[in-house]
Amino acid sequence: MNERLAQLDSTMQQQGLDSLLITDPKHVYYLTGFASDPHERFLGLTLTRGEEPVLIVPALDAEAAHAASSVQHIVSHTDTDNPYLLLQQQLKGNIRSLGIEKEQLTIAKYELLQQFLQVQSYQDAGPLLRDIRVQKTPEEIERLQRAIDLIEEVLRQGLTQVKVGVTEIEIVAEIEYLMKKLGADGPSFQTMVLSGPNTALPHGSAGQRKIQNGDLLMFDMGVFANGYASDITRTFAVGDISQELTTIYNTVLEANLQAIHAIKPGVTLASIDQAARSVIDLAGYGPQFLHRLGHGLGMDVHEYPSVHGSNQDLVQAGMVFTVEPGVYVSGLGGVRIEDDIVVTEKGVEVLTSFPKELTVIG
Repeated sequence: MNERLAQLDSTMQQQGLDSLLITDPKHVYYLTGFASDPHERFLGLTLTRGEEPVLIVPALDAEAAHAASSVQHIVSHTDTDNPYLLLQQQLKGNIRSLGIEKEQLTIAKYELLQQFLQVQSYQDAGPLLRDIRVQKTPEEIERLQRAIDLIEEVLRQGLTQVKVGVTEIEIVAEIEYLMKKLGADGPSFQTMVLSGPNTALPHGSAGQRKIQNGDLLMFDMGVFANGYASDITRTFAVGDISQELTTIYNTVLEANLQAIHAIKPGVTLASIDQAARSVIDLAGYGPQFLHRLGHGLGMDVHEYPSVHGSNQDLVQAGMVFTVEPGVYVSGLGGVRIEDDIVVTEKGVEVLTSFPKELTVIG
């Protein structure tokens, strides 16, 4: 049993869980080393105290699972088999408490568990897995750094395609081509390239608007590489921009820097959000900072922790999260500057290195 499974087994004992059923493919990968997308087919990892873990995979993935998984006991099912009968064989008998991932479990799948298993009670295993995943190992930091290095090189090369008259969506096409060309598995979320007044939309979608002189141009993008995600936002000026846009940019940059300066183990996540928000409030743009300061980053592009003004959870060494203050003025434009950071024993290390000073392009 590997270290992560052993840690989970120990936590199961503390929580009084007889068995655990893991069905999220990312968690199966995290715990076993086997990565797959089973589509609609059943994928599951079962852990029962005192017994060997069992990995249940579609038959078409069996060879890959045997090659990659640290779990040795692997059973497979064909498209004509009922995988819940296999599950029944692994989790047989009366189970007092079964840990499941509630966020992954549909009502249909829950009803199948009820039909094939004898379970007295269910417990959400999400928090158990979250607490293990939140502290990244050195190997995970290396993988995250690789994904970050990739997206920064994509941005560096993508900026050469920017010129007046090119549309937002044309730049997105170039960016996503570069992602694959440079070795990423793919985008970690929908690539965002917004220009002019569209930059005032925090979650806008790239469209047919043509870039013009005097625009702000915002890139928000990331990639998956070796199972881990990156997420970076940079905002640029196309030619000369107005004094107000320049003021907004400098305000957001200062908020970003102050938030990073506030990060260290033991402080609350809320205090980091407040460090950025106070800068923006003082500049008079408080109502235009519309979202939390950041979010966890790892195998998912959005994971625990959520860095917002009401989260009193304490920062821990090994946490990785984004720092992304923003100001969005409707009809004028918006600025967001996003870095990826890892909390160290002494403070913080910024994993992103792309320059943040206001840069004119085009």
